[in-house]
Amino acid sequence: MNFPKINVVPIVSAAFQENAYILHLQESKQCLIVDPGLEPEKILAYLDQRELVPSSILITHGHSDHIAGNEALKSRWPECPLVIGTDEAPKLTDPHLNLSAMFGLSLVSPPADITVDDGDSRSFGGMAVRARTIPGHSSGHVVYIIEEQEPQMVLVGDVIFAGGIGRYDFPDGDFGQLRDGIHQKLFTLPDSTILLPGHGPATTVGEEKRSNPFVGLG
Repeated sequence: MNFPKINVVPIVSAAFQENAYILHLQESKQCLIVDPGLEPEKILAYLDQRELVPSSILITHGHSDHIAGNEALKSRWPECPLVIGTDEAPKLTDPHLNLSAMFGLSLVSPPADITVDDGDSRSFGGMAVRARTIPGHSSGHVVYIIEEQEPQMVLVGDVIFAGGIGRYDFPDGDFGQLRDGIHQKLFTLPDSTILLPGHGPATTVGEEKRSNPFVGLG
C-alpha cells in the first residue's frame, strides 16, 4: 500500500495469519515495524532487500502472535527501541499473560524500552505517531495513529477488523470496554481514516461505522 508520503507493507505470518507492518517514508531508509509476528525472517528479508533499517518496533498489544518476532529484530538491531503501552508491557516477558502458555509454548520477548500512555505523541522514523489506549481485547491495548498523513491511518492491532472486532473472552477482555473505545477513539476520526488491523484486510472508519455488525452505528 502506497500513500502520498508513506509506504505501508503488510507481512503476514502463519499460523494465525497475523499482519505485521513495515512503514517507511518514501525518501527514507528508516522504517517502523509494527507487531512482528511468528515469521520474522520474512521481515528481515524485506528490510535487507530494500536496505531499510528499523528506527522503532511498535507493539499494539502483548499477545504472542504479535510479539514473536521481537527477539529476532532486537538481536539484529539491539539499539532499536521496543515500544508498547504501559499497562501492556508485562505481557512481553510472561508466557501466561501473553497467552503462549495456553498453546504449550513459553514465548517471551525482550522487555520494553519505551512505554506509551493514552494521548502520547512521539516521532518514530520521521513520522508523528499518537497512541490511544483501547482496552477490551487486551487490557493495555494501544492503537497508533499516523497523523501527518491524508487520509490518516491507524494501526489498530486486534481492536477492530473489517467486519469484526477482536476477541474479548480472554482473561483481561471486556466487550463493553472494547465497544466504547472503538466508538470514542476510532469512530470520532474522519470517515476516510484507514484502519490497518492485526488480521485480515484494511478497512476505513466510515465503512465500519456503517456496516460492522458488532459495533457499527448504521
